[in-house]
Amino acid sequence: MVYPASKHALATFKQLVNILPQSEKTKPQILLLSGEVTPFRNDTDREIAFRQESNFYYLSGCTVPSSYLLFAYQEGTSFSQKPSMELFIPEISHDDLLWSVPPPTLEAAKQTHDVTHIDHSAALPAAIQTLIKAFPDALFHTLPRNSPLFPRISEDHVQLILSPDNKEKVGITDLYLLPALHRARLIKDEDEIALIRKANQISSRAHETVMRVLGLAVKGGIQPGTGAGVDRPLLPGEWLIEREAEAEAIFVASCRREGAVHQAYLPIVAAANRASTLHYCCNDREFAWGPVNPHDHQNRMEFAHGGKRQLNPQVLLIDAGCEWNCYASDITRTMPVGNGGKFTPEARAIYELVLEMQKLSMDMIRPGVHWDAFQLLCHRTLVKGFQRLGIFKSPSDDQDSEHGEEKILATGISSAFFPHGLGHSLGMDVHDVPSASKPTVNDTIKGVMLGHESFYRYLRLRIPLEKNMVVTVEPGIYFSPHLVAPIRDSKHINQDVLKRYESVGGVRIEDVVLITEDGLENLTTVRSDTAWVEGVCSGEF
Repeated sequence: MVYPASKHALATFKQLVNILPQSEKTKPQILLLSGEVTPFRNDTDREIAFRQESNFYYLSGCTVPSSYLLFAYQEGTSFSQKPSMELFIPEISHDDLLWSVPPPTLEAAKQTHDVTHIDHSAALPAAIQTLIKAFPDALFHTLPRNSPLFPRISEDHVQLILSPDNKEKVGITDLYLLPALHRARLIKDEDEIALIRKANQISSRAHETVMRVLGLAVKGGIQPGTGAGVDRPLLPGEWLIEREAEAEAIFVASCRREGAVHQAYLPIVAAANRASTLHYCCNDREFAWGPVNPHDHQNRMEFAHGGKRQLNPQVLLIDAGCEWNCYASDITRTMPVGNGGKFTPEARAIYELVLEMQKLSMDMIRPGVHWDAFQLLCHRTLVKGFQRLGIFKSPSDDQDSEHGEEKILATGISSAFFPHGLGHSLGMDVHDVPSASKPTVNDTIKGVMLGHESFYRYLRLRIPLEKNMVVTVEPGIYFSPHLVAPIRDSKHINQDVLKRYESVGGVRIEDVVLITEDGLENLTTVRSDTAWVEGVCSGEF
């Protein structure tokens, strides 16, 4: 499949013209973008993994480092239906052939890129001059030129546009292109949805792979062969998961063996109370272990390689997802470790409450509903659930309404247990198109925020949903000592009950969903229902 760059260019130009001042709308619009360059580690010649800048890829489908784009469009002309799209790639050098994979030839690139013309990078200055002559009153658009977040455009190219011969004719601005791209990228087309679906299928299988390795160990199914770990290294089929890093390695290996080159973000693999840290990326600790007592349940996982330690019951939270052709996935699963692959009663209660928060949100999702409504629904569900569990006091405790649901919501104490947003836009980036999903000027938020302002502080999505948006739905409940400390003395909290649950650490469940005409399609295929998760992690399924 050739990436549909021309369709994305047209969508971007339509958004660009829509946000331009009236006096600029009819002018020729020219885009000049630099692709990402191969990064190197510090002051060395050692390459770091290359990944194309998202906006550049969206407009070109090009993954060649050090490339450039030059596009032209004008309302009311033939260019409004078929923009001029020129891609400039580096010429193959002797060093490329010696040290690395060279860029494609022009002939090969023409077969794989949806653009009108391809040339070598050296031809870019002449192409800029040609466009200036053809469109003497053109407005050039770039991504923010002084930002470290975007590839740098050579100053020679900028000065060519601003030369004395041209400065009275053309202009250059970096104010409009990024918002236009973000708005265009917010709504996915069928090709993008297919890529996101593929990324989520691969990542779903990787999550299940980790669970099944845990379950196999519980059943004693991981047995080292002769000399394993002594005369020779352990082979993959002999690996146990006893540390966060080992779970991460199996997840990433599963994605790589299916052809996914990049993870969409640093995997979060957090066991026990480390699961209460939202973006825990250290992934460097062992599971929690304890002594073997005479009447302990003998989880065979710790004995498979001759160990003599008892694996304490705990949760393992894995928030990880790969990319497929620059499109992301983002999945979180929380699974039981120890206790024969089953949740403790407290962990199961919290897990099922998070599942309830997610299910109620998904049942309500449809185009036109504001994301704030789902955020409030999750906090309301958490408060009700904590009252059922006894963590929060209920009105019946004191025979009055002091501990009513609305009173507790108004205090904001539920934010100590669910501090983040329910989800975010997802596409080429895991936290996709921030200026479109949470606009600085946002007239969709009207009136007084319901519940408490802290519910909405960290939202990355604060607009009504639209068809063909792709978003995550990721409620969570955490027992972070740092977050709980300020509200520990709240009159609404039963301290003795809270202490029973704090060892759970944290639970998050996250799926990627496509907004459809009347609801959603869940693009995440790995299951999350309690019976299935426990069945797989215990080796019963």
